[in-house]
Amino acid sequence: MSISFKVNGQVRSLDVDADTPLLWALRDELGLKGTKFGCGAGLCGACTVLFDGSPIRSCSTSLSQVEGHDITTIEGITPAEGLHPLQAAWSEHNVPQCGYCQSGQIMSALALLRENPSPSDDDIDAAMTGNICRCGTYPRIREAIKAAAEARKTSDASVSGGDGRAVS
Repeated sequence: MSISFKVNGQVRSLDVDADTPLLWALRDELGLKGTKFGCGAGLCGACTVLFDGSPIRSCSTSLSQVEGHDITTIEGITPAEGLHPLQAAWSEHNVPQCGYCQSGQIMSALALLRENPSPSDDDIDAAMTGNICRCGTYPRIREAIKAAAEARKTSDASVSGGDGRAVS
């Protein structure tokens, strides 16, 4: 069966079982390795991608559920030159330790900032619930999100989030 959906702005069609988890289609069929396998049950957030702009767990989402929709992965937010503002803030605040959860963390943070450009600590904590960092960098994640939000306010330039919606 052929399943068509948009990935990082490009229409893709795959001839795979409709029950195949999106995570494995992204990694194995499309070669997008930034989205990570963590728990396989949608509990840790390492596999988070954006589905029509909202965060989902790709390990527990079947291809049949994404047919005709827009999927954005970590690869889809990185501009041709440099880093996405969230990636830059992650680096500036020394968020990554092992780095395994970071693509999922960044995708959840991106969705948050699209919906709430000036989040409070409570807003950040609520939006990031379910994204587990085994290294415990939660305070730095919060500070990086705040820094990216502040950079967005002071910057005239915006960066596409991969699905055409402006994000900075």
